[in-house]
This record gives sequence, C-alpha cells and structure tokens, in this order.
Amino acid sequence: MANKDKKRRSTSMLDQINSPDDLKFISIDDLETLSSELRSDMIDIVSKTGGHLGAGLGVVELAVAIHYVFDTPDDRLIWDVGHQAYPHKILTGRRDKMHSLRKAKGLSGFTKRSESKYDPFGAGHSSTSISAALGMAVARDKLGKSNNVIAVIGDGAMSAGMAYEAMNNAGSINTKLLIILNDNDMSIAPAVGALSNYLSNVVSSRPFNNVREIAKQMVNLFPKEIGETAKRAENLARTFLGSSEGTIFSQMGMNYLGPIDGHDVKSMVKILENLKNDPHDGPVLLHVVTEKGKGHPFSKNSHEKYHAVSEFDLITGDTFKSVSNAPTYTNIFSDTLCKISEKDKKIIAITAAMPSGTGLSKFADKFQDRFFDVGIAEQHAVTFAAGMAAEGLKPYVVIYSTFLQRAYDQVIHDVVIQKLPVKFMMDRAGFVGADGATHAGSFDLAYLCCLPGVVVMAPSNEAELADMIFTSSTYNDGPIFCRYPRGEGEGVDIPETPKVIEIGKGKIVREGKDVAILALGTRVGAALSASDILSAKGYSITVADARFAKPIDTKLLEDLWKKNSVLIIIEEGSVGGFSSHCLHYLSSNDMLNNTNKSIKCLTMPDNFQDHASQSAQLKEAGLDMDGLIKTIEKIYPLSNLNRNSINE
Repeated sequence: MANKDKKRRSTSMLDQINSPDDLKFISIDDLETLSSELRSDMIDIVSKTGGHLGAGLGVVELAVAIHYVFDTPDDRLIWDVGHQAYPHKILTGRRDKMHSLRKAKGLSGFTKRSESKYDPFGAGHSSTSISAALGMAVARDKLGKSNNVIAVIGDGAMSAGMAYEAMNNAGSINTKLLIILNDNDMSIAPAVGALSNYLSNVVSSRPFNNVREIAKQMVNLFPKEIGETAKRAENLARTFLGSSEGTIFSQMGMNYLGPIDGHDVKSMVKILENLKNDPHDGPVLLHVVTEKGKGHPFSKNSHEKYHAVSEFDLITGDTFKSVSNAPTYTNIFSDTLCKISEKDKKIIAITAAMPSGTGLSKFADKFQDRFFDVGIAEQHAVTFAAGMAAEGLKPYVVIYSTFLQRAYDQVIHDVVIQKLPVKFMMDRAGFVGADGATHAGSFDLAYLCCLPGVVVMAPSNEAELADMIFTSSTYNDGPIFCRYPRGEGEGVDIPETPKVIEIGKGKIVREGKDVAILALGTRVGAALSASDILSAKGYSITVADARFAKPIDTKLLEDLWKKNSVLIIIEEGSVGGFSSHCLHYLSSNDMLNNTNKSIKCLTMPDNFQDHASQSAQLKEAGLDMDGLIKTIEKIYPLSNLNRNSINE
C-alpha cells in the first residue's frame, strides 16, 4: 500500500480525500501529516458549528488507520455513540457539509444510516456497537459473505452491561469480529468503577507494542515446534505481556491484543493489516489507548468542557452564547438540591456518567460522600436507588429524559410496583435542539403516566422547578418524577425558600370565557404569549398551568371544559401522554357526548424530528405561540366570537 501511486494537489493532503478510496493512494509515511491536517480541520469546523469535540479529536489517527486498511463501506464500521464520528464523517465524503453539523437539514452529530452508506448503524445512546456488530457478523456468515466488521467502543461505554452481554455472546458464537476498545481514560466525566481502574493498571504495566510483531520475534528464541502456528505465537505473546490468568476480555472468549498507542498511526496500520488478513475466526478485542481532546489548545485543563461545545473562539477558547440573565433549569435544579440537602442529610444524588450535564457537579463538590456516579449504567442506577429508598434514604436519580428509557423495566419492577419513594429528576425533557431525535425527551410522559401510583410533575418556570424539587424531598408515598427542559428559564424571581406544592393540583394563571388552554410545563409560557396576541383581537382566553401530568387535577380539567367553548391541551411530549389521559378521563365520565364544544390536543408529531434549534423544532411541531394561535383561530374563528357576543 505504501508504494502505490500518490495523488497530489497544490493545497493540503486532506483536500485529496473525498472518500476512503482516496486514502489508498497515500503513503503510510504521510498518514501522520494527514492526521494533523484532519485534527486542525475538525477543530476549525466545530469552532463554528459547536458539537462534540473531545471524543473526535482523540480518534483522528484511529479513524485514518481504519479507513486506510479496511474497505468501507463493504467492511462495516460501527462507531459507538457517534460522538467519535466527526473524523469519520470528514473522511467519508462529508467534509464540505460539516459546516451544517447539527443544524436544520444539515449533518447529524451522530452516525445515521440515512445520511451515508458509510454509516451502517445509527448511534445516539452508548454501548450498542458490539451487539450491532455481532449481528452484522452473523448475518455476513449466514449470507456467505466475507467482509470485515469493526466496532469502536469507548471505555466509558464499556461500563454499561449491554457491552458485556454482547461480548459474552460473541465469545460463544466465535465469528470473526474486531472490537476496538478506545481507552481514553475518560467517558464524558472521568471514568468510574472497577473497569476504569482495571484498564489503567493494564496500561501502566505494559509498553505500547504491536503484539503480533512481538510474538513473531519471541518465537524465534524458542524451539521451532513452539512457534509452528501464528495462533501459538499470539498466545505466547499474550502470556508474556499479560497475567497468567489473561484479561477479563480473554476470559470472555475475546482474542485480546494490546494495549497500543492510538496516536501512532503507522503502528496501528500494521496491526490492523495483520488483523484484516488473519484467517482465523473468532472475536478480537484490540485495546487502543488515546487522549480525549488531543490537539486542542485548551484540552489539558478543560476536563468535561470540550466534550460538547457551542461555537468558540479559536484563539481564546471562549464560547459564543446569547446573553441572557435567566439561569438554566439545570442550574436551578443544582442550586436547589444543594440548598435543601444542607438540612436534609438523607438526600443522595445519583447520576449515570453525567455529573456536569445534569448539574450534579456542584452537589458532588459539597456532598462528596452522598454523591454516586455509577457510569453509563442507567438500569443499575435505578435499582441502586431503589435499594437506598427501601432503607429510608432519599435518593435522587438525576438523568436525561431520553436516557431513562434505558431503565424502564427497572422503573416499573424495582420502583413503581414496590412503591418506593425514589425521586427522578429528568433533565432535557422535550425538544433538545442540535442533538436531534436520539436525545429528545419525547416519550417520558407517555411511558410514565400509564404507570399506577406515580407522580409526574412539570414546572412552567424556574421558580416552580425549585418548589417541585423541594416537594419531591417531602414526598414519601411512592416514586415521584419531575421533567424539565434544556436551556434557560423564563427569568422569573426565585423565592429564597421553596415551598411544597399540593400533589395533583394545577392552577389558573389567566381567566377568560371563550377558549381555555390547559398547558403543561414549558408550554405555559407559549400559552400566555398566545393569549396576549389573541386578547388584542377580541378573544377571552383562559390559561391554566397543569403542573402535574399525573395525577391529573380533574376538578380543574372539568371546570375548563364546562366553562369554555374550546379547550386546548398542549404538552411538549409525544402522543399518548398527558393530553391523552385528560381525554380518557373526560370520555370515561361521559363529558364529551352530546356537546357542540371543541377539544384539541397539541403534542409532538408522530414522527422523529431531525436536529435543529429548539425554537425551530417547536415551530415545526406547532407547539410554539404561533402554532397555538393558528390552532385557536381555526377552531374558533372571529366570526364565531362575534356571533356569540351578539347572542349574549
């Protein structure tokens, strides 16, 4: 490969690459230069678009080496999560579109099957790559094909049980599969648990080497019969480089190699070529050590800062954000939980590898002995909290709405059925903007409101959030959930001392007599804005803040229905959530029969909306102020309003 003809342009080497096929014409000696250019290009792009920076910077050389050696897309390459995939996108013909990253109608921040033939499997949530790759490898065997299948998974993602389930299965199936463990000693937060310690010990006790080459050299020192086969040579190398018991991966049936330096692109190419040409079947785990954020001038001291970034200045590293005096909901949660925890010593905080994103870093600093980061293990987090609650503590499981989906069975069986008072704080509920459909908190209302005996709250502003957090700390009759959005609050004053809200009690925010809007959570602000516009046109609008998706304030619901000609129920959630339960209540009590009144539910559409700004997603869904106004004017036009006024 190194002796192939080279294409040359007068600009950069990266300008030569329009697809992985173009890599085949570059000398192996030039791959370091290409990697350097790729890293610089990625930093420049993300400084303008924002996105997940650190993970991609760490796998530049790995992405180059994989595409240099393997024949993608025929050889299947699966990037776990997708945070790592920016260099991969640039190398696979999407460089000229990277300016559209995470923007409406632009490139996804994750791998996406519909975006490119080089993305054989979509990845938004972590720890799925080995399972998917194993499925593809088995399918290859069944179809009589001979292509390679490669899964790249980070050490943080390896803290999830699903990864071990997949490796266990792969070890028993014994099909040809390459798993690359990208060990950067850091997931989003510093990796936690025994696995991280194990990998660190392995790295510190061995040099970075090409294990196959070492094996071949070693067998020359022993009698000929010992080195008769490559398989024996590999086993011998592993014996010399590892413990007599082998690694945890080899015990699970993996052919373990490494660790190797993930930034030595030439060595990686040689190793990957050996693995590609290896005639033996069976899964191989290649342990690659990388530096997350490598090459960024601010990476050394930034820790989590450059995992995901907004647009930033290349010189100073300062991010560009809109100026607002309103705090984020995440910060309000963090400050409130810390405040009430000073007095309530039973409060415990649990996160699944997201201390910064959920705002729990402050809690961890103040109450280190009451904070637990369990790694990317949402199922464990829920049952872990259930055990604490069973013994009288007050565990808070703080998690993004979309990630709670991964632990739904544990929510039902280990918490809800047993009526344990676990407190769930669900950040990023509703639309999340640039992260798109995989990270949107679309379904929590639908999958929680159907569960018996639960409480589900949604604040309309940051002051209500503070009250709901305090309310949850006093509630001991079963599980209680609070969903709140990504981004800034409404800018309202927050009381110094939060108060307890009556469970299941909503409130009228504005009185009217023609049209009632029953809004949940974030949509209360949109309802008030729509009411202002419609009132100027002559409408009389009632706006109610539901506050609780469950239990429903049935008295408030009945009053709104009886006293108004039109009832609009609006929520930032999928079909099947709060409004569906309201309709069920009204119909079950025969309140929808024989009436000329109108009722309409506004929810997220019954499709997955692509990445865009949160405001654009709300507009597309018809859940913003303009959408509300259009809905009301269509159902109850001014002609009806004027006719009713004359009749009165």
